Amino acid sequence: MVMTQAFNGAGDTWTPTRINLFIFWLWEIPLGYVLSRPFGWGPRGVFAAIAIAFSTLAVVSTTIFRRGKWKLKKV
Repeated sequence: MVMTQAFNGAGDTWTPTRINLFIFWLWEIPLGYVLSRPFGWGPRGVFAAIAIAFSTLAVVSTTIFRRGKWKLKKV
């Protein structure tokens, strides 16, 4: 989450918006449903989905941050 907020501090607000939209709405919620219902993991499936989503958030944010496009934004 710190890496995602670094974009906001640099003035690049669209990047964390897109990352959060993808990770939380299009990845975590469906994954939580699939792990809890069809796989039958129940609450453990939801917890696993949260852990997977935040791990994905860290990897995606770090990858995008290292590309350095955020440096070109003017505040």
